[in-house]
Amino acid sequence: MTSPLPHRDGVPPVRISMPTGASWSTVAEFLLDRTNGAAEVERRLAAGEVLLGDGTVVTEHTAYRSGQWVYLHRDLPDETAVPGELTVLHEDERVLVVDKPPFLATMPRGRHVRESVVTRLRRQPGWQHVQPAHRLDRLTSGVLLVTKDPALRGAYQQLFADRRVEKTYRALVPLGPDTTLPAVVRSRIEKVHGHLQAQEVPGEVNAITGIEVLAREAGVALVGLRPQTGRTHQLRVHLSRLGAPIVNDPLYPEILDVAPDDFSRPLHLLAAELAFTDPLTGEHRRFVSRRQLARAGVCGGPGLRGQ
Repeated sequence: MTSPLPHRDGVPPVRISMPTGASWSTVAEFLLDRTNGAAEVERRLAAGEVLLGDGTVVTEHTAYRSGQWVYLHRDLPDETAVPGELTVLHEDERVLVVDKPPFLATMPRGRHVRESVVTRLRRQPGWQHVQPAHRLDRLTSGVLLVTKDPALRGAYQQLFADRRVEKTYRALVPLGPDTTLPAVVRSRIEKVHGHLQAQEVPGEVNAITGIEVLAREAGVALVGLRPQTGRTHQLRVHLSRLGAPIVNDPLYPEILDVAPDDFSRPLHLLAAELAFTDPLTGEHRRFVSRRQLARAGVCGGPGLRGQ
């Protein structure tokens, strides 16, 4: 359904459904009731910035329209600009592939709205309808696949759901010179809503990660990670359990109190590569991040650089 209001600074308007069988007499009464009398709603009503789906401007007298939609922009939270460029690695008529910096959310949500991949991209002409085919955690950097046409999103999302995408990650972890890591880690991971950390629990395996040590230097190792599944925080949980938590991880093994606008200690986890067969063209696609993991002075060493 096409919105009668344009995006504002890359953010689409809110669309609110007016339920049937309701007792509100006007659209304004309904909106103010639903938003607990929000001053921003009153302000937008007075300015003529609230519209019905057919483009009708809502006034204080507009009769309630059962079963229809009403559109308006909401005030956004204050946000500190996230440092780092969102680099486009590839564009065609169907998709964008971007190289995401750490601290930038994938989707606008909660207190991260303007500072998200989707919102940054939607500010650009011709990209107003982009949607991610998958998600990277806010703290993770690297390759992200985005669809330009919402009608095509499902085909690319299904690739990830069916595990038909080869994903390769790189991470920096503290690791002694004689410590070895298993080739594959298998466990059951569950994430309870409202809890910051995911947990490994007894039960059927639902998280599998292939791990290899690529390089070592002065107590730090560069590891390659190939997740066969996509559980929340899977890589971070598995490495932490092995005694090799990712450098600068604020959640594993312990939760650290980090200010939302503190960008001084990025998580050293990089989504380095994506490879798949395009579901629409049959073409094999492979995309590689241009970012590198480099951390001087970790565990007393000069750092490593992922190639």
